[in-house]
Amino acid sequence: MNVLVIGSGGREHAIAWKIKQSPLCKDLFCLPGNPGTASFAHNISSSILDFEQIKNIVIDNKIDLVVCGPEEPLVKGIRDYFESTPDLKKVLFVGPGKEGAALEGSKEYAKMFMSRHNIPTASFASFSKNQIGQARSFLSTLDPPYVLKADGLAAGKGVLILDSLEEAYIELESIFSGKFGSAGDKVVIEQFLSGIELSVFILTDGDDYLLLPCAKDYKRIGEGDIGLNTGGMGAVSPVPFVDQTFLNKIKDRIVSPTLKGLRDESIKYKGFIFFGLINCNGDPYVIEYNVRMGDPETEAVIPRIKSDLLQHLIACAEGTISKEKIDISPNNSFTVVCVSDGYPQDYKKGEQIVGENLITPTQFDYPVKIFHCGTKMTDNKLVTNGGRVLAVNASSLQKVYRQIDLIHFNGKYYRKDIGKDLTS
Repeated sequence: MNVLVIGSGGREHAIAWKIKQSPLCKDLFCLPGNPGTASFAHNISSSILDFEQIKNIVIDNKIDLVVCGPEEPLVKGIRDYFESTPDLKKVLFVGPGKEGAALEGSKEYAKMFMSRHNIPTASFASFSKNQIGQARSFLSTLDPPYVLKADGLAAGKGVLILDSLEEAYIELESIFSGKFGSAGDKVVIEQFLSGIELSVFILTDGDDYLLLPCAKDYKRIGEGDIGLNTGGMGAVSPVPFVDQTFLNKIKDRIVSPTLKGLRDESIKYKGFIFFGLINCNGDPYVIEYNVRMGDPETEAVIPRIKSDLLQHLIACAEGTISKEKIDISPNNSFTVVCVSDGYPQDYKKGEQIVGENLITPTQFDYPVKIFHCGTKMTDNKLVTNGGRVLAVNASSLQKVYRQIDLIHFNGKYYRKDIGKDLTS
């Protein structure tokens, strides 16, 4: 089977790395991929939003299965494009259509969906630009901290948690003034929920699902969970407090009602669903939906899947996932992200990266894995090309940090406390 993975980050590197291990995989292509995937797959330079060019690439390379890693092509309807194009109708596709992808594309839509289907989440209200007065009034009725969310896609940075009402007023105006571009044309304000966050993932064909390993990620730039929100500074899997009782609550109160809600609203859904949850005194609440795997959680979750991911993906696309059984390693999986100095604000690109074991072999049991998040090759040199640069994964924090010590680039920064709140 010829497989195309769309995307260029650490998430897509990890997914492609696992797919390559499958005996069902004949040729593997990544669009556009990165220097890490180039070691075992065919990278193809193209925009992930150029659907016409992607169509030609799929046809020319006789692609049988497409896996879309990032959310933006899904929100903009790449699956719908495949389904409406005669030459692509028979190509298997993992990822929801535009209607299902709205669960991530619009936070207001997601919250309304949860309300309709009695899925536990924080109380909320949403406001457009011309309702700033009403938004300020609603904020004044809440207790701190205050949660502001840009309604649309904002690269994982559109959520603000603020301690003072004055800060909330300032940031509300900033969002409406374009802080997150058009994603902030509408703002969701919600009640702050106190607890421990976790990420839960399923692969579903719309009727049944496989529960993937859960994870906990670390969003704040600074140690001790302080500072600005980022796309993610690290992740751990499994999550110690997720016992069978809590997992059953997640399945019964959140996963099953979500899938039933999609069916009841005639929304066909074949792909991943990421439930961003919070554990409030033993009860799970939904913070957000994502319609793809998380990053960097994927780089901690994928190394724990022992069964054939490609077989699971085929079953998802064909609608036969009820026949699948996922095999998960009981081992710990720790991922720490090395980022560029200044991230998540301004940072430099093009800094040369040197070190040992920068290209990870595709063996499942390779002890330390390095997934490329924001790198490229320039003049035969590996250089930084993003805020998040490399995600280092291993079964122990000691192995992770030992490997990070062997990686060098100007401005390298990473958190030294990933997972320590769960292992101390």
